[in-house]
Amino acid sequence: MRRTLSRVGPAVFGVFAALALSACTVQPLYGPIGTDAPLTAELHAVAVDPIPDRIGHYVRNELIFALNGTGSDEPPRYRLMVALKERVQTPILDTVTGRATSATVIVDAEYKLINIADEQVITKGVAFGVASYDRFSNRLANVRAARDGEIRDAKVIADMIRTRVATALSKRERVASRSTRYSPLPERP
Repeated sequence: MRRTLSRVGPAVFGVFAALALSACTVQPLYGPIGTDAPLTAELHAVAVDPIPDRIGHYVRNELIFALNGTGSDEPPRYRLMVALKERVQTPILDTVTGRATSATVIVDAEYKLINIADEQVITKGVAFGVASYDRFSNRLANVRAARDGEIRDAKVIADMIRTRVATALSKRERVASRSTRYSPLPERP
């Protein structure tokens, strides 16, 4: 009895695995989308609005490079709006001197991708970055370390937003191509 269960178990597992995976469709994120245009062409058409403050400058530059690193000048079809909130926390204090020995720069980025033609919001969300750095007695070293933390946060946030925007545009184009490909049959007279 035990022998037959040990032989049947893998076969049953294989059948269930095949059924579960048959519903999955795996498609490359940056491959061609429904309109036979690569996703990179859609990403090139995203214009990033100016973001205030120094950290905004870093995030905007990273986003421009991530979305259109080629420098091609395509007319924008989408507008990306980003609002940042930055805060610094000092979780560790030296008990002898009473000074913070480390700090954490936390940046929250609320973003919204809008279709320019009809002002429809395609996707929106919040991305965040957390970067820690050591603090020293030298003030200039602290300023530079904090700035490096902001730059690391900007790169992480830009990468998160780019991935989410690419996913939203990819889904949007695939849905649009399916609706044109599978049009209902005309009614018979």
